Amino acid sequence: MPGLRAPSDYSQEPSRHPSLAINSKEPFNAEPQRKDLVSSYITPVEFFYKRNHGPIPAVDDLDKYSVSVTGLRGSPIELFMKDIWKLPKYNVTATLQCAGNRRTAMSKTRQVKGVGWDVAAIGNAVWGGAKLADVLALVGIPNCSRVTPSGQKHVEFVSIDKCKEENGGPYTASIPLIQATNPESDVLLAYEMNGETLNRDHGFPLRVIVPGVIGARSVKWLDSINIIVEECQGFFMQRDYKMFPPSVDWNNISWPTRRPQMDFPVQSAICSLEDTNLVKPGKITIKGYAASGGGRGIERVDVSIDGGKTWIEASKSQKSGVPYISDHDSSDKWAWVLFEAEANIPQSTEIVAKAVDVAGNVQPENVDAIWNLRGILNTSWHRVQVRIGHSNL
Repeated sequence: MPGLRAPSDYSQEPSRHPSLAINSKEPFNAEPQRKDLVSSYITPVEFFYKRNHGPIPAVDDLDKYSVSVTGLRGSPIELFMKDIWKLPKYNVTATLQCAGNRRTAMSKTRQVKGVGWDVAAIGNAVWGGAKLADVLALVGIPNCSRVTPSGQKHVEFVSIDKCKEENGGPYTASIPLIQATNPESDVLLAYEMNGETLNRDHGFPLRVIVPGVIGARSVKWLDSINIIVEECQGFFMQRDYKMFPPSVDWNNISWPTRRPQMDFPVQSAICSLEDTNLVKPGKITIKGYAASGGGRGIERVDVSIDGGKTWIEASKSQKSGVPYISDHDSSDKWAWVLFEAEANIPQSTEIVAKAVDVAGNVQPENVDAIWNLRGILNTSWHRVQVRIGHSNL
């Protein structure tokens, strides 16, 4: 593509924060330390998880870069950044989460396939850009369209990013047309992150943000938008990121029997403590995050200091100075909440967190019931071990 290219090797990678936990160097996949993740409601760019499938694309000439819109009557329509910038700009606070978040813990039950993420393959940012609904209206597709006159029901996003899973072809994903054309869905073509121009790791110069949906559908380094009849047939839609039951293994898997995963379930994790901790007896503060997909707010976060026998309710917050009400307009419906609870720890124990969203969905108690061979959507109760002792420091 003129102006944007996908390097063939990893010699031109951008710099990253040295504190990131690197789960894969080539391609680069990394997450922040737990304590850094919940140090603020808006995740700093340097601490936002990095999820990549190949070398990071590079821009040679922004003026020549364009996104091609195909599938409409007539020739493809080329949209340059100047065209995108002319559209109304929206800021949407939204949490992105890799479907493989907490995969490492799922592997402890039974081995799964995929990048080994801890609890920090998630982040919350303010994304700035044009609404996809406005972009599609610009090329002739009305708001809230379920199907075009030609029978197309899906919008496919194609990246310049080249992936080995696609045999060197581009990364692709799609969402339903009704979601793409509904302004209330807040799907963006984003060019800013936390008030600054996107950096290369996060999709510069233009990426898709699909709030409330697993991160795999928020395609970075956008090359083209295709209006199509059926959902995208790419690898990451049809042969990955699907939720199978525990009975399915690599010998009996049938990919067409499951739909591509879209919304992510209710999730929470403790971030002020590691998996195992040595603490002094007395009061400790337990902090973490909770989020649910589809714009469902968090109704409650429960914390237990006795392995789940008894519970206390944690406080929840989003924006400083604004009380969080899960279904109120003052709250960011696409964003996580940070939770906090204080407890007295007189003896060694297991601390547990679980969240409940506004629809009454609650995290499952054990990972065994939701184990799946790709290790996605580990939303089981999050557990950390605390041992009473005295450090030598």
